[in-house]
Amino acid sequence: MFGRKSAFVSAPPRRGPRDAFSETIIRVVEQIGPAVIGVRRTSRSRGLYDGAGSGVIISPDGYALTNNHVVRGAGSIEGILHDGSVATADVVGADPDTDLALLRLNSKGHHAAELGDSSQLQVGELAIAMGNPLGLQATVTVGVISALRRTLRGEAGRLIEDVIQTDAALNPGNSGGALIDSHGSVVGINTAIIGGAQGLCFAVPSSTAKLII
Repeated sequence: MFGRKSAFVSAPPRRGPRDAFSETIIRVVEQIGPAVIGVRRTSRSRGLYDGAGSGVIISPDGYALTNNHVVRGAGSIEGILHDGSVATADVVGADPDTDLALLRLNSKGHHAAELGDSSQLQVGELAIAMGNPLGLQATVTVGVISALRRTLRGEAGRLIEDVIQTDAALNPGNSGGALIDSHGSVVGINTAIIGGAQGLCFAVPSSTAKLII
């Protein structure tokens, strides 16, 4: 008997219920994840891929928000959907002063996210960022609302007012993605980080996005 392996293998210990914090994040990701897209662009001169960012679908017929700097000067634009499929996209309008752009995906039947009321945010509440940093599709990071009513200089030199500061980690490629509250509402469009710093990330508030749309 000694030296022989038992035919019985003990089962791994059963996990207990998840904590409320994890459950909240999982619920939000399941709710909003299908509405977050990758945005891929080609150059006008050579027709090669020359940049990428993120976006968030805001209507079932394919309208999506992103950053103006993600699509500015692009020869063509593609949206990479949650299931990995690709749809061509057109720029419906752009506003360099707020670094926002509205796309229309050339496909329908999309899962859409709801733009929330960013004016109700409070410093310290949960902030969930979703996007495609460095091409890593559907990446989720979590932090808090670090500060409100910041100002950020836009591409045209004018100040963007009421910018949201968060410590939810953002990286190149997160631009245009969603900043989401614990209720699953998109409260910001992620737009900028401070190079060389940690946890200093910024989003254009959803209330501003509603006005621009």
